[in-house]
Amino acid sequence: MPHTDSPLPDLNTLVSLVRDAGREELLPRFNRIGHEVKADGSLLTEADLAVDRRLRTALADAWPEVAFLSEEMSAEEQRRLLADTSRPLWCLDPLDGTSNFAAGIPLFAVSIALLEGGRPRLAVTYDPVRDECFSAIEGEGAWLNGERLRTKSFDTPLSRGVALVDLKRLPAPLARRLAESPPYGSQRNLGSCALEWAWLAAGRGHVYLHGGQKLWDLAAGVLLLTEAGGRARTLEGEPPCCRGTGPHSAMAALDHALFEAWQAWLDTPASGAP
Repeated sequence: MPHTDSPLPDLNTLVSLVRDAGREELLPRFNRIGHEVKADGSLLTEADLAVDRRLRTALADAWPEVAFLSEEMSAEEQRRLLADTSRPLWCLDPLDGTSNFAAGIPLFAVSIALLEGGRPRLAVTYDPVRDECFSAIEGEGAWLNGERLRTKSFDTPLSRGVALVDLKRLPAPLARRLAESPPYGSQRNLGSCALEWAWLAAGRGHVYLHGGQKLWDLAAGVLLLTEAGGRARTLEGEPPCCRGTGPHSAMAALDHALFEAWQAWLDTPASGAP
């Protein structure tokens, strides 16, 4: 049967739940707890699990018809949930930027998206340190603390732009070329994919590149950026993917001219891009 969109949950209610979880579960634990290493080498903290438990319960109470997927679930459970396309699905990263959180670096966020038919329809990314809440509704726009985010046109050429780039997960030839002869003016890596997408949507930075994000890293961010008027694709030239858990590559920009320039550089054979 063809997929039909269901009515969306109320964005204001979702924002309230996410903000409360970030303020009450993350901030009191920041710089006060330890961590352990998960099987895949990533960090797990008490804060991840506290936000996960809180939002899992709150979302089920508010919208019992929506299934729930979290970064903290097993890979088998995540695959099972994604295989069932009959229900909309929450996709939660309870603490994006766990390494920053554990190291005392104040760059982390709670990020959640509502997926339906493999595409994000609702998104919230909340930065409790700065009390900044980024939100988006498919086809209606994106906002930062209630103020609409709009497409920006920068006078800055790519050669003087600020790039948000994670070199670690890129193909080695591409990472080497970026290190030796970058086409941009300077480079940043925030250590939080959710914040990088959100900041790009807000015009903080010019271009973006990541070689391997998981579904919960990009689901909310892709919607935030596209609803703010930006553009994104994978290194392989495909639309950003929200169907499998990943990893997925991503390149993006809010300004369309910068996107074209960035895309052209990445697509040259010498870049090492697939």
